[in-house]
Amino acid sequence: MRKIILSTIVLVALSSCKKESQKTDDNAATTDTVAVSENTEPASSAVSLKELTTQQASDFLKTKNDTLYVTNFFATWCGPCVREIPHFKEKITELKGKPVKITFVSVDNKDVWNTDVPRFVDEQGIRENTLLLDGKLLDANFFKSNFTKWDGGAIPFTFMRKGDKTDEYLGMITPELLNSKIESFLK
Repeated sequence: MRKIILSTIVLVALSSCKKESQKTDDNAATTDTVAVSENTEPASSAVSLKELTTQQASDFLKTKNDTLYVTNFFATWCGPCVREIPHFKEKITELKGKPVKITFVSVDNKDVWNTDVPRFVDEQGIRENTLLLDGKLLDANFFKSNFTKWDGGAIPFTFMRKGDKTDEYLGMITPELLNSKIESFLK
């Protein structure tokens, strides 16, 4: 049964990569003090890509402090995902030194983690900001416990958190919308 559900999720993701956006906002931001890790320029291919378990991914998504975490879920085969990466790269450069951490999470199949994904992230210049998450391990419980709207049925998906305030966006994000969402967190 699990294989059928996961196969369905993958098929829906493939066919609905351009799905319209959905958004949620949660209020009540809290401020904690934390050292800010700076986003830096992409490193050489010597930096290995880090693999996350579903538990590590959940823990990362639930990080609450005074840093804005912008997490973009993508796959190398997703056209809209590829088209929005430059918007995020511009923000990484623009916000360097500020309490903002932009992370890309590849949900590509594990069998391309050593071939397609490293080549892709190097071409895009996002290796240092990319994590690997095995999309086959993501089940309904993962989505339900981490997101209000996203069920894993389509990508790209962007999740933002600062303290208790969150925002979810399903679909390709425009530069203007990305700027607006980030600015709303940094006010």
